Amino acid sequence: MERAAKKDAVEALNEVFKTTSVAVVAHYSGLTVAQMQKLRMQMKQAGASVKVSKNRLAKIALEGTDVVAIGSLLKGPTVIATSKDPVAAPKVAMEFAKANEQFVILGGSMGKTVLDVNGVKALASLPSLDELRGKLVGLLVAPATKIAQLSTAPAAKLARVVQAYASKSEAA
Repeated sequence: MERAAKKDAVEALNEVFKTTSVAVVAHYSGLTVAQMQKLRMQMKQAGASVKVSKNRLAKIALEGTDVVAIGSLLKGPTVIATSKDPVAAPKVAMEFAKANEQFVILGGSMGKTVLDVNGVKALASLPSLDELRGKLVGLLVAPATKIAQLSTAPAAKLARVVQAYASKSEAA
């Protein structure tokens, strides 16, 4: 790699690390190209990204970012998954690790907080931002729905009583 290309790669990685809220580091030794493409596709669908770069360049790019703590994890063939949503990258990484035993999660970082494997698992078990928004909307809409049901209930009961008396008089 030429010096200019290395500089460009470091700058691009630095931008990724500055804009991310979570980073997950994993070993990918033994994965096929098809498996790596599947991982990239799953990450992209979740709003995350996967980067494979030289560890030395990644360590240089980490300087001055919030996720600088993952530098100690960069040993051997590593892949770095990043996302702005704190749950997206860990969730996809954990699902992929369950399906592929060659993909071994080493740890990660959420902001300035260093995460071990258990921390990444804990993040992966949380609901995503979209799920949380859906639950919040459901909670906000529920009282209005209940009020509407309560206001229509007396009228419905009255209609059923009238219908019952009408049916009773027709039968007699």
